Amino acid sequence: MDKVNQSCVDLVCYMVLTEAEKKAIGSICFLAGPLTFLENSVVLLVILCTASLRQRPSYLFIGSLALADVFASCFFTISFLDFHLFRRSDGPTAYLFKLGGVTVAFTSSVGSLLLTALDRYLCIQQVSSYKVLVTRRRALLSLLILWSTTTFIAFLPLMGWRCATVLSPPCSRLFPYVNSAYLACWTTFVLVLLTLILGAYALILWKAHRHEATMTSLQMAAASGQARMRMDIRLARTFSLILLILVSCWLPALSFMIADVSMVLNLSQLRAFAFCSTLCLVNSSVNPLLYALRCRELREALVQLTHKLCEMGKCKKPTEQLPQESQNGHDMSFTVLPSENEVNCTGASQITCVSAPDQI
Repeated sequence: MDKVNQSCVDLVCYMVLTEAEKKAIGSICFLAGPLTFLENSVVLLVILCTASLRQRPSYLFIGSLALADVFASCFFTISFLDFHLFRRSDGPTAYLFKLGGVTVAFTSSVGSLLLTALDRYLCIQQVSSYKVLVTRRRALLSLLILWSTTTFIAFLPLMGWRCATVLSPPCSRLFPYVNSAYLACWTTFVLVLLTLILGAYALILWKAHRHEATMTSLQMAAASGQARMRMDIRLARTFSLILLILVSCWLPALSFMIADVSMVLNLSQLRAFAFCSTLCLVNSSVNPLLYALRCRELREALVQLTHKLCEMGKCKKPTEQLPQESQNGHDMSFTVLPSENEVNCTGASQITCVSAPDQI
């Protein structure tokens, strides 16, 4: 027993990966980490450098998501590799501080996804009053509340809600110094956020289907019926992809956390959790492609910013012909709302962000 306690004091009992597993998981982190950082940094740079995007609540939420994923790419990659690959054993304060940074990043990422989903739902549900309900000030306030809440929750173990016995109950077998009750509360909180995201997108799909059905009954029934069916299929395919990636990346790790609270995990399960936790980082690398770069206006702003940077660097590239996706007839944006003369809903880019089926 003394030998076990000594190994746990050094945190060796948490370093469960074999050499082959270290190489495999290390490769994932070395690839996904820099890629996640680069993608989300580009999204943040475009939003910060484009005044029209900075003023829109929708892009503030996307910017918050990108910022959280930038933090995730830094905190998770460094902490995970430092602990599992380089086998560095930190004291309780240092370890919980690093874990708090990872928790802030991932929790804020999921929270930003929820705000994005709610923003899109309100854009469809509250057509006439959307601009009154979702203002820039309210968006900033909601982001302040989100980040304050996630930061407070993430650093609760550092503030005292910890487990001093390392392995003995009620300590987590997945994370040193973490109380199982805290792990259960955090897991429940994230599951609630994910459930709300799923519900919001389900309501968006239902509302879009109803609106298309209404428009079909008022306009050309035969031709529009086929078009509506195609739109429903595209929309369902888009949201299915978004939700499938979200659930596939998060549910495995959360399942192991729930199991850790209710049972004693064996060595193979601990190794499997180490792999599943990297899927959360993979989700952060996919988020810019699903939520940011699908937006037409953000892509156009990225092209314009690239041309400006080229001009500053004396790159001799033509700048007079920027992509006009809205004019070539190939950008099948999700237009389930009334015409733009009736409501703009933060611009056409908001609807494009909801779904761009041609890019699946």
